This record gives sequence, C-alpha cells and structure tokens, in this order.
Amino acid sequence: MKITDVKLDVVSIPRHTGFVCQHAIVRILTDDGVTGIGEMSDFSHLPKYSIDVRDLEETLKAQLAGRNPFDLIALNRELGELYPETMYYYEKGTFIRCGVDIALHDLAGKALGVNVSELLGGRVRDKLKVCYPIFRSRTTEEAKANVDVVRRRFAQGFDAFRLYAGVNPEADEAFLDAVRREFGSRVTIKSLDFSHLLDWKSALRAAKRLMPYGVQLIESPAERNDFEGLRQFRTAVDLPVSEHVWSFRQLHEMIRADSADIFNIALIFIGGFGAARKAAAAAEVAGKGVLIGTTQELSLGTAAQALFGAGLTNLAAISDPTGPELYVDDVTAEPVRYENGYLLVPDAALPGIGMEIDWDKVERLRVPGFSWGAQKVANLQDRTVTTGGERP
Repeated sequence: MKITDVKLDVVSIPRHTGFVCQHAIVRILTDDGVTGIGEMSDFSHLPKYSIDVRDLEETLKAQLAGRNPFDLIALNRELGELYPETMYYYEKGTFIRCGVDIALHDLAGKALGVNVSELLGGRVRDKLKVCYPIFRSRTTEEAKANVDVVRRRFAQGFDAFRLYAGVNPEADEAFLDAVRREFGSRVTIKSLDFSHLLDWKSALRAAKRLMPYGVQLIESPAERNDFEGLRQFRTAVDLPVSEHVWSFRQLHEMIRADSADIFNIALIFIGGFGAARKAAAAAEVAGKGVLIGTTQELSLGTAAQALFGAGLTNLAAISDPTGPELYVDDVTAEPVRYENGYLLVPDAALPGIGMEIDWDKVERLRVPGFSWGAQKVANLQDRTVTTGGERP
C-alpha cells in the first residue's frame, strides 16, 4: 500500500459563544482505495497569522506520496523536521503534525480492520470523566451569565466544570460562590485555569482567594516556560498543579524542575498519537499523572483524544475534551457521545478512529482557507465574542 494524495478541507464553525473556529479535515488517499481521515483542530488561536492551505496541501503531498502509511515512526520523525517544536503553546506545526498522524492511524486501522485503540495497545477504560469549560468572566455580569451555562449543562448531565480564571478575581469569586450556593456538592470545580496570563505570584494570590470554593487542582499558574515560577507556585499550595505539554523540551524542563503534579496532554498540542504516548510514558516514569487536554476539537478529533485516553494507565484527573458540545455544528455523521458527564470511547468494533465523516456537512461548512477576522486579543484568549456565557 502506498500513499497517493493528501487533501485538506477547511471548515468554519461557530461556537455557542459566537466565536468562529476553523478546522482542517485531512484526507490521506492510497492506491488500495483506503482513505485515512484526520483533523487539524481550531486554527483560530494565537499567534494571529494564517497558513496557506493549498501550499500546505502540496507540501504534505510531496512529503507523503509514494510512502508506506504504516511507517508511522519514520513519517512522524520527518514531519517533526518539517514542522519543529518552538516551545509555544499554540504552535501551528503541532496542529499540522497531529492532523496527519490521526489520519495515518485511521488509515492503518481501516486497512487492518481494527480500531485504533488496538494499534495503541488496547484499552483500560471505555469512558473518560470530562469537564465543561467556563470561559473567563471579565465582569460580574459575565459571571452571572456563566452561572446560567452551568445550569444548562448540568441539566444535560455535566457535573464537573473547568473555570478559566485570573483576569477578574471578584468576578471569579462571584461565579464560584453562586455555583456553590445553588449546586453544593452536586457540581465539581475541576480546576482553575490561569492560562499563563499571570506571573506565579499574582496567580498564587488569586488561587488562595478562590481555592476555598472546593477546587480540585490549579492549571497553568505561571507565565509560559517559567519552570521555576511554576515550581515555586506548586510548593506554595496544597492542591495538585497541572501544566499543558507542548514540546518535549518543555516536558523535560518541567520534570527536571519538579514543577507540576499532573501533565495536561492533548494530541493537538504535542503532535498526534505517537508524541502524546511518548509524553504520557515520560510522565509515568517520572511518577506524574496525566489528564487529557483539549483545544476543543470537533467530533473526529475528540474521538481520537478518547482513544488515546482509553489506554492510559496514569490518567489521574478529570479530563477536558468536550469540544463537540461547544460548537453549533460538526462534520461527522454522528457526534461523539457524552453520558452523565463522561465521554464515551468509540466502539471498539469500528475500524480506524471509528467516526464517519458526512461530506455534505463538510461541503456546507467549507471555506477557501484559513483566515482571520477582527478579533481582539481578549476574544482570542477567551474564545468568545458575546458578553459572557453562551447562546442557548
């Protein structure tokens, strides 16, 4: 079997907050007629520049055409040379490598007639506990709107939430206080996510104010790549500290500095299944736990995240992939399923990733390429253009 072509279909889909995200659906075609499908998720992040999708398509075709799709290690190593790590959280190169790697795994699974979970070594669970994100409250009015989000999502079965915090501690406290008074122990605040917006001392002051509301862990409470600051924060609090993993050098420095308890690993931020498994293994060797992170993927990317999490033996916290619930539309025939606050892993009997693309939906949502609107930095950080909350 040889790869014959690579196709990229860019789709544009709004979130319920009004923020519009662009994703690329990856198709890797072969001379045997088997096609692997992947997802480059949510290119609408900082840094605010776009990639020429047709040039990217030609570049990937030139690199992959004529190759054996089962040569996953060699192909991923070469992609890592084309799109190297930069020690930046939203580096577009890892998004590209991730989408291709998912498609290669999907292709291999389909060719062999097995689910990708078998290629990854099997499963130790069939569902993952997940949390719903509450985006940053910059005013107390936005905090009130976010309480409404909790009400709606709790009615749908979500009982764990992740709060993006730190810009307005008064608004954060108003939100947490309202949720505790209304829901009590029925709702879990999985984490305060400071998203690297504060230095560690400022994050510590905010965290100490908010921790009494029953928070389980703290995420990203220092500036990016401030490993010493992250360590200082960790030694000053009793809660576990989590940090996202976006490069192997960064992971090495965090392990060396002993600066985190739990590593937040998402396929999109580290470059696909192979890189994510390597990062999780390094964490396990270092005695660290893992949670599954997210950029808020569509159903295909979320299914891939679920398959990765299904085989982890050091999954140590509630995970984050709830992207399909945030968007007003999707590209799969059926979305991934959530039940009682859990993400269900795709059926083990389904080959590949286990998701079917609805190409009529892709055509309806298609845009010519990646582009930017007039979003301000705060919109890009908070993934919203509305005044708090989200559209019902």
